[in-house]
Amino acid sequence: MLNRFSKFSFSISEIDRCWHKLAAEEMAKYELNSAHAVYLNALYNADQDGITAAQLGELCGKNKADVSRMVAIMENKGLVKKVATGTNMYRAKLMLTDVGRKAAEHVRERAALAVELAGSGLSADERETFYKALEQITVNLQKLSKEGLPNQ
Repeated sequence: MLNRFSKFSFSISEIDRCWHKLAAEEMAKYELNSAHAVYLNALYNADQDGITAAQLGELCGKNKADVSRMVAIMENKGLVKKVATGTNMYRAKLMLTDVGRKAAEHVRERAALAVELAGSGLSADERETFYKALEQITVNLQKLSKEGLPNQ
């Protein structure tokens, strides 16, 4: 059991480290860091009318402060704009600018290549099983992190 935990923990940590390294290399072109890649992708996938900061945080699994900080940086770089939903900016919608859309498309293309290359050597069935298992593990861990481990 501990060996399985060690393998799992190491693999997750190593995947995360490598992903951040690759994403940082791609995001450096925009003078951004790896975390911005997740935000660009979420905004790219968002409704054409934009999404609120709260919705962006939910999609990215980030808190309000992180979203605010990251959006401000992307806004200063001309990648994101806020669009008022009424007479003020409260609950403004966030949208990619044309420059932001091009950056997001570039990041998405590079991410797709990274995922494809990372999965080389796996059959389509193995890949499908892997992602299904990964999704179930994620759901289980989310539940455990909310409820805590059961007492034994």
